[in-house]
Amino acid sequence: MRIETVRDAGDGLVADVARLLPQLSPGRIPPTRDELSALLAQPGVELIAALDAGRVLGMLTLVVYRIPSGVKARIEAVVVDESARGRGVGELLTREAMSRAVAAGAHRVELTSRPAREAANRLYPRLGFERQETNVYVWRPG
Repeated sequence: MRIETVRDAGDGLVADVARLLPQLSPGRIPPTRDELSALLAQPGVELIAALDAGRVLGMLTLVVYRIPSGVKARIEAVVVDESARGRGVGELLTREAMSRAVAAGAHRVELTSRPAREAANRLYPRLGFERQETNVYVWRPG
């Protein structure tokens, strides 16, 4: 297995994302090839994947951005295929994202995880993430 940044929104990636995304967020419509291409072209955004024999076993999105107080990073949409869970794929992906965030100058890396994702909520504190007491607000236009 290898961890790498995905750079091409080919047919294989479109199919892999269409397979993985519902495992993370049931009911979500997978992105089109054009939408994936736009994601991969965004500055400060990396789609990092765990690959085995050319197949994506898991993925996450790392977003690095600058605000007035410095460089921050977010890890989003971490998902590991059901067939690969329990093999350390999520940990490898997250550690790689953390390393890349630090290399990009981030002084803080944030992520969120729903309470129902029990394995993820055991993993993140083990990797050094601290649970924050905060209110998360979401606004959805129209």
